[in-house]
Amino acid sequence: MSDTEQQNVSHQASKDEVPSKVQNSFGPVASAYVTSAVHASGPDLAWVVEAAALTGKERVLDVATGTGHTALAVAPYASEVIALDLTSSMLQNAQQLARERQVHNISFIEGNALSLPFADNSFEVVTCRQAAHHFSDVAKAVKEWRRVLKPGGRLVLVDTISPEEPEQDTFLNTFEVLRDPSHVRDLRISEWLALLSQSGWTGAYVAHSWDIPLDVPTWTRRMRTPEAEVKKILQMFTTAPSPIQARFHIRISDDGIITFTLPGAVIVSTKA
Repeated sequence: MSDTEQQNVSHQASKDEVPSKVQNSFGPVASAYVTSAVHASGPDLAWVVEAAALTGKERVLDVATGTGHTALAVAPYASEVIALDLTSSMLQNAQQLARERQVHNISFIEGNALSLPFADNSFEVVTCRQAAHHFSDVAKAVKEWRRVLKPGGRLVLVDTISPEEPEQDTFLNTFEVLRDPSHVRDLRISEWLALLSQSGWTGAYVAHSWDIPLDVPTWTRRMRTPEAEVKKILQMFTTAPSPIQARFHIRISDDGIITFTLPGAVIVSTKA
């Protein structure tokens, strides 16, 4: 086998491992995402509802719903919401939230974002929030979103975003993987817009961008990051060059807690 063939096999094996990594990472910590402020009450929830522009007649697919916060946010404005996730314990928590809030127009389905179990042209709106950085093949996911949308249907995508500067991009994705081995990559805005354009979407634009405030202890406890990896993250943050510390707003509080921000964006596009 040639070196190139070996590299291709290795790359495919790595991609095939991602679903199990996601399940292993998120299965044991699903309940933490029910109350996570970033996921349960971030300003982007309202932006998703705004960008979806629902009239009450639409069928919405929420891809990688997690514990269902996005599905629950859009449900009052939609006819029906299908909430799909790879991890059963995430869906169980999402179902419990829906019962508690007496939301009855959401169906919860276990499935893979890269192979959606739906017919072509099935939905008016597709949402995907804070999840695409876990996908092993983002281009395939983008094609699947387009496939299941009706012509003229709308995509509302929310994710953490890498800066355009290569050094800052590498810094962000390095500490993200240390914190959570199921992390694949935060794309840059330019990469998202190019990918959507190449996949046949039209009119892609950034509806909102913002910095997500986090602190290292809460952020790593939520994912149960091993202590050895937490120490590596702390070392990266405290020794980072000044431009990187400024870009991610890395600060040490009086009580020794390191805080920082992650760039986020809401991207909207339409199926031609």
